[in-house]
Amino acid sequence: MYFGIDAHTAWTDSLLNNALLAFACFDITLILRYHRSSGKSWYMPLLWCVGLATASLVAIHYIAGYLYGNTPADALFEHTVPLRFAFFFVVIGAFMLLDRLLHYQRAQDESNERRLNLEKLGKEAELSSLRQQLQPHFLFNTLNSVSSLISIQPEEARSMIHKLSDFLRGTVKKNDGQFVDLASELNQLNLYLDIEKVRFGHRLNTEAEQDEAALPMMLPPLLLQPLVENAIKFGLYDTVGTVTIRITARAEKGYLVITIRNPFDAETARPRQGTGFGLTSVQRRLYLLFARNDLLQTRADKDTFTVTVKIPQRP
Repeated sequence: MYFGIDAHTAWTDSLLNNALLAFACFDITLILRYHRSSGKSWYMPLLWCVGLATASLVAIHYIAGYLYGNTPADALFEHTVPLRFAFFFVVIGAFMLLDRLLHYQRAQDESNERRLNLEKLGKEAELSSLRQQLQPHFLFNTLNSVSSLISIQPEEARSMIHKLSDFLRGTVKKNDGQFVDLASELNQLNLYLDIEKVRFGHRLNTEAEQDEAALPMMLPPLLLQPLVENAIKFGLYDTVGTVTIRITARAEKGYLVITIRNPFDAETARPRQGTGFGLTSVQRRLYLLFARNDLLQTRADKDTFTVTVKIPQRP
């Protein structure tokens, strides 16, 4: 209106400019898709912006000349070439910068995803390694006991083999990604304890007590076995009498709290102290699964050794 150009011509000029600007932005995305220069070569993006802005203005000049001829609109284009060039250059440059930022962000996201996947694979590999170390450790002890029972108590040896078979069948399909409820874990633990009772006979007694609310709560599979094995080792190996292992489980403010108690004599147990693999492996598994080091606590109080495990309940 200021330059005396009718509305139809002004709208046509605006649509022409914006259409060619959109085409130039589309071109820059294709260029960046197939040729991404290094961050040090700053002059190439600058040349692309200058080239696309210039080509767009040349196209507008010829198209406007064809549409308007020698009209005020054509004269307006001639007088606004510097302004149009600057506008095209800024918009194309901003669009290219945005595309580069998005590409950099996607690359960072992919890199972080790969790093997280590698960490996850490493964690799963370590958890699997702990499981594989745990099972042979238990198997060696059991097979040695079977070997010693074959000649003197063949029926007990046969019973032990059947119980071992049932126990291993329950562990084959379990992995650390699958949590199990406490009821299933206690059933599996009872198979282990049946095997140990064949080994130790009347010397080993167990008492289990759990809240009804705790039974459906979840925990990693085979988490209790090394803890109970540790309790049996320190409770039975240095004594000649009957030993009672007490296992309690309760629900407590979003946690499954499991406590294992066994008789403990610091003077006789210290010389026979083992490698501590059972407690160490459980603590490591809990850290890998929950990223916390405070979920397993031990306490030696007079003649009782207590292990307390807290399992956070995921939503």
